[in-house]
Amino acid sequence: MPHTETPGTEAAPAVRPRWWTELPLIVLVYACYSAGRLLVRGDVAHAVDHGLAILRVEKALRLNAEHPLNRLFTREPWLGVPADFWYASLHYLVTPAILVWIFRSRTVHYRAARTWLMTSTFIGLIGFTLLPTCPPRLLDAGHGFVDTMAHYSAYGWWGGEASAPRGLGGMTNQYAAMPSLHVGWAVWCGVLLWRYGGTRAAKAAGVVYPLVTTVVVMGTANHYLLDAVAGAAVMGLGLVLAPRVTRCADRVRAWSAARVAPAAALAAPGTGTATGTAPGAAAGRATATASRTGAARTGRDAAVTPGTGVSPGAGSPIVSGGCQTSAGERIPRQREQRFPAAAEPGVPPADTGDGAPDGSLARSGEVESLGKAR
Repeated sequence: MPHTETPGTEAAPAVRPRWWTELPLIVLVYACYSAGRLLVRGDVAHAVDHGLAILRVEKALRLNAEHPLNRLFTREPWLGVPADFWYASLHYLVTPAILVWIFRSRTVHYRAARTWLMTSTFIGLIGFTLLPTCPPRLLDAGHGFVDTMAHYSAYGWWGGEASAPRGLGGMTNQYAAMPSLHVGWAVWCGVLLWRYGGTRAAKAAGVVYPLVTTVVVMGTANHYLLDAVAGAAVMGLGLVLAPRVTRCADRVRAWSAARVAPAAALAAPGTGTATGTAPGAAAGRATATASRTGAARTGRDAAVTPGTGVSPGAGSPIVSGGCQTSAGERIPRQREQRFPAAAEPGVPPADTGDGAPDGSLARSGEVESLGKAR
């Protein structure tokens, strides 16, 4: 059974999200969403047919919440005007505010919440593409709906074209009624407020906000009841898919890092490139020169080390703790360890018998001969 990660069960992020990376991502996603709505406006006749089909389904199910609410909002300005402000404004204000609050105060849950919101939004865009739907306010007047946004447009900045400001109606898709993302985003906000609010007021707001939004979208004749139900269902589907989207994003990030890391390692100084090798080589040559100079000075001033037959610096420049190596040796006493007395270079095989002098006597002879030569 696939694992579904719900908000509140996420592991702590390894790196805290940064606002300068999150803000462009959110702006990009919303720009894609808005552009997608404009590109999939669809045929008006089909959109009207879909709207009427929804009304027929609701009538068969004996559902008719839109008409009484729309008549109430049209008759009572003290309800209709605030409802229009609610519809035109709050989804632009509350949704980003909740996202920023989660980012700042509940960082461990931020990535899951953001992915849930974005996944559901793109699912809604698929719905607008496959099922363009005419909202109730754009149906023929004979269906009994009044566009309260146009009716009360003198009270606000909106015109008669949805919630767009006057003169900007052409920049919105008025036939994107199914599903209602006004309701979907309100559900998202409500769940986060209920789960992470921590106070009774926050939990109450988490219940009231999506419920009032559902009433508002129907009372203003912008959505059908089934649009609101579809908006909540889209958020549920997004919640189920969000963990899978997160894991897919992690795989893509790991794959990208694996491809970029070798190139970055080759370009780094000292890793074998033309630009990185020169400083290391120069430093190595300088060290070797200094070592040879020190060894030469030591060879001129020091006496011959007893038992070795060579001066302490005439061989390798490797010096550690006052012990110097013989020629051809990398560490002190390496010669005795690598070559047993019977197999030491320079000793003829015939001298390895019982009467042959041992290695110490041979080395003593070498020392005496060297002293006479000097």
